[in-house]
Amino acid sequence: MSNEAVFKLDARLENDTKLIAAWPLCDLLLMNDSQYPWCILVPRVANLSEIYQLSYSQRQQLDLESIYLAKTLMQVFAGDKFNIAALGNVVNQLHIHHVVRYSTDAAWPAPVWGKHPAKPYSEEELKIYKHKLSALEKPDWAAIALSKV
Repeated sequence: MSNEAVFKLDARLENDTKLIAAWPLCDLLLMNDSQYPWCILVPRVANLSEIYQLSYSQRQQLDLESIYLAKTLMQVFAGDKFNIAALGNVVNQLHIHHVVRYSTDAAWPAPVWGKHPAKPYSEEELKIYKHKLSALEKPDWAAIALSKV
């Protein structure tokens, strides 16, 4: 048996999100809060709490995945602003929030977390949202890397 640690998604993230896709480095999760277009990237690396703990090649892949996600979310949802944050004060496992913001959203201009109770997606809303994000399910990473996102 190997002594290598096995990645396991933090229970709080698992409880609060829906899996959209498994990318080369990260799991792409949808925050189950219909008030904001809000996704989270979680690198599938065990015992990781900070970006600097990733290897150089992992940081490059995280950057590629994060920028692709940000651009795609802004194209799909046409927000006024885009927020990216890796706080980890409550959930220690490294996870990076990607949130489309509107000057009319429930929390504007404050951060989204803790401002209002989450409003989970209905099954129909979740189906529509996942359809809007279908391009995120299986991106062509080689082409994206070559395009210098």
